[in-house]
Amino acid sequence: MLFHHALDSATPLGVTVRRGGVGPLLRRVQPTRGESVSPAAASSDIDLRVTSDLAGLEETWRAFENEADGTVFQTFDWLSRWQRHIGSLGGTVPAVVTGRDADGDLLFLLPLAVERRRFARRLTWLGTDLCDYNGPLLGRRFAERFGAAGFAELWPEILRLLRTDPRLHFDYVDLPKMLDTVGAQPNPFFGLAVQPNVSGAYVATLGTEWDAFYAAQRSGPTRKKERRQLKQLAEHGEVRFVEVGEPEAIARSMATLFEQKSHAFAGMGVADNFARPGYRAFYLDVTTDPRASDIVHVSRLDVGGTVAAVSLGLRFGGTYYLVLSSYQDGDLARFGPGRAHLNELLRYAVASHFRRFDFTIGDEPYKRDWSDVVLRPHDHLQSATIRGSAIVSTMIAFRVAKRFIKQTPVLWRAFSKARAFKAALSGRAGQPKAAADAAE
Repeated sequence: MLFHHALDSATPLGVTVRRGGVGPLLRRVQPTRGESVSPAAASSDIDLRVTSDLAGLEETWRAFENEADGTVFQTFDWLSRWQRHIGSLGGTVPAVVTGRDADGDLLFLLPLAVERRRFARRLTWLGTDLCDYNGPLLGRRFAERFGAAGFAELWPEILRLLRTDPRLHFDYVDLPKMLDTVGAQPNPFFGLAVQPNVSGAYVATLGTEWDAFYAAQRSGPTRKKERRQLKQLAEHGEVRFVEVGEPEAIARSMATLFEQKSHAFAGMGVADNFARPGYRAFYLDVTTDPRASDIVHVSRLDVGGTVAAVSLGLRFGGTYYLVLSSYQDGDLARFGPGRAHLNELLRYAVASHFRRFDFTIGDEPYKRDWSDVVLRPHDHLQSATIRGSAIVSTMIAFRVAKRFIKQTPVLWRAFSKARAFKAALSGRAGQPKAAADAAE
């Protein structure tokens, strides 16, 4: 494989990679602001560019996501807002890599970033902590024109290109929560060494008619119990499923969701994500900005004047993604407001002609009750320095142990009960209730 560097300290960096064939035919490409550039070459070459300037890439990214294979978590709206509210606070530097063929057609977009950790710097997915699924955006003809085997050859060139920028130096690579397919295409990152993520993910294939789907997924006794609980909820006020559309109303509903989730986190003994810098601002921005309204769906289950349950869903590519959900603790909790709200969300998804309802990552039992597809996300870990080698070895061992505990019901129940008990003791002692988040 031949490759040619065009390096100038005053301009962005780039590389053209030749995948076999005759010698290179080079021409200069004028850089745009914040972008690494490469000279163009013959028809078998891949033109790689890397940029940290998300705004400069916005038009290209938005156009590509509408035709490429990927998930909602690789959209510009989601990731640019994450960087604005969360990534920038921690010094995260975006490193978005694009690859084009000799005709200028975009083959892939890799939303990568370099983050400062406690002891080292890692190359990871942009916004990885708030993306249930990470991965590339792939042009529809990527597998046909390039393939996973070719990408495995290209990956070292991508890493070398990133290292040429001092801002993008890293000690190790950590690419978690990747699915084995991207749309209908094999995920090219599975051509690298991967290991199972600690958690699974669950998807329900929806039908065209709610009553038939509901009857197929829930047993007769379960449906009877849910009808009884719905009547019990109605005794406390009119039960209404509300799709929230106005920005001010969305902000109020999200504030309720934050409060309900924070209370639940405290009871479980896990860290309150919404107390972390930038998290609330991120969710409020993405849910209330009209430019993101096509992908965002905020809904509530109201019982009289009480907001009994709230959820944030995302809509993309024929899939409804359930991202956040909460319910009101107290007397109403006995009657399953969260379950009733979920039923209405599924009814909405069927009526809106979504093909799939994605419960996203996490092994909560209720997800299994509805799902006919189990996804097994994988991680890729790779060292880049001596310091990174020690960190990667430790991380692999930790994740293997953690996955064993999570996938062993007896051990996971014991761990969860001990964590909740510790939180209860801390609460009674007047100490902070949040412990280390087991999902980290």
